[in-house]
Amino acid sequence: MATTTARAQQPTLKRNITADSAVSTPGNNSPFDSPTQSASNTSLSSLDESPAEIKNTRGVLLDTYGNEFEIPDYTIKQIRDAIPKHCFERSGLCGLGYVARDIASLAATFYVFHNYVTPETIPSTAVRAGLWALYTFVQGLFGTGLWVLAHECGHQSFSPSKVLNDTVGWFCHSALLVPYFSWKISHGKHHKATGHMERDMVFVPKTREVYASRVGKLIHEIDELAEETPIATLLHSIGQQIAGWPLYILSNVTGHNFHERQAEGKGKGKKNGFGGGVNHFFPSSPLYERKDEHLILLSDLGIAVTIGALVWVGKNFGFGNLFVWYILPYLWVNHWLVAITFLQHTDPTLPHYDATTWTYTRGAAATIDREFGFIGRTLLHGIVETHVLHHYISTIPFYHADEASEAIKPVMGRHYRADTKDGSIGFLRALWKSARWCQWVEPSVGAEGEGKGVLFFRNHNGLGVPPQKLSAPVAKTTAGKGAKMEVGPESDNE
Repeated sequence: MATTTARAQQPTLKRNITADSAVSTPGNNSPFDSPTQSASNTSLSSLDESPAEIKNTRGVLLDTYGNEFEIPDYTIKQIRDAIPKHCFERSGLCGLGYVARDIASLAATFYVFHNYVTPETIPSTAVRAGLWALYTFVQGLFGTGLWVLAHECGHQSFSPSKVLNDTVGWFCHSALLVPYFSWKISHGKHHKATGHMERDMVFVPKTREVYASRVGKLIHEIDELAEETPIATLLHSIGQQIAGWPLYILSNVTGHNFHERQAEGKGKGKKNGFGGGVNHFFPSSPLYERKDEHLILLSDLGIAVTIGALVWVGKNFGFGNLFVWYILPYLWVNHWLVAITFLQHTDPTLPHYDATTWTYTRGAAATIDREFGFIGRTLLHGIVETHVLHHYISTIPFYHADEASEAIKPVMGRHYRADTKDGSIGFLRALWKSARWCQWVEPSVGAEGEGKGVLFFRNHNGLGVPPQKLSAPVAKTTAGKGAKMEVGPESDNE
């Protein structure tokens, strides 16, 4: 694994402690809190314990590669204080300039192809088809770039003005059939609970139990499964890339499924899946609080306007043209969104945490930076290359993210993760690798105490650390108390 960034580190500026950077009372788990830790770095009880003793209470934690994992031990305040002050500065004019660039790129590409890739100028049908296929790919990249800028608006990193941020975000996302405010709210909750197995909103991995139920096995039979065929992996990956985004928006397929806990009671009886009442379009969805329901309707209005415009184009210019001009580029945008998000949160080195072990600091470190070359850094505004920083402080604009990423690396130390090997090719190859290596999560065999709440990816393809071997349920009868079923771990060497 190689760790690289685009910009050399600049001298760190000292920042005065403010209400934003000061450590809050432990237990709130806000983005500006020091983690609600075990005795590793904040509690008084840790004063008599050495780091080795604390580590031993967690046992031996192994990621999928077999590397020993240590839980992050720094604070949010340390992260914020390491970043030069000017990196927090946002410019609405600069942001609008990038929006204008992306819209101009979309318009210019359409103009060139519409006027010059025609039967009159290019008689060969095969050549024209190939060029229009190229058009859909290029427009998909420009559309994804515009999506990323709307994403900046949702995080308020686009400009200091909330009104400008939400106005630009609503127009840009609506044009791409994204319900802006609906997504903004659920995405914000994802940032507040990254890596949390019961609260995260995006790409919550399957537990061993859930994976077993999906393949029709008992949990102790998972390690006995035959290797998944490459064609099965390929089909699953294609389905994920094509349908992943619509399924997430319509039925929350990769988000958490603990909606009964919604504070206002809106999640009662609701579950992920079609017809379960959990989606990004209904104000009644448990993804939202009642105070936000009018914003969900405003998001729906934006989608309705775009669909109306697309229907008009289809009626006046034909469905075939609409399909090539908009629908295929739209599918490319969906593909890149799913690929980027999947690879930001899925890797053999990344942990996930149960409810008792998670803190904001730990969860934010459970992400990884990758490298997508010119496409990632220029067309997609660095969303691939600086995601770790983005999860710690999402209000830093993308044009300062490289410098800020360099600044936090000394604080994060061994906890910073990046896979930049082979650049753009490596990014695409990681889609296949993660699909093969990362099938479900479970605790390490040697985990103890708090360490049992740290979960790592495992697979039944014989790749990396093998899954735990669990004994089959055995009925044990206690005199006068009937029988009970127990399932216990078993050593891999037995």
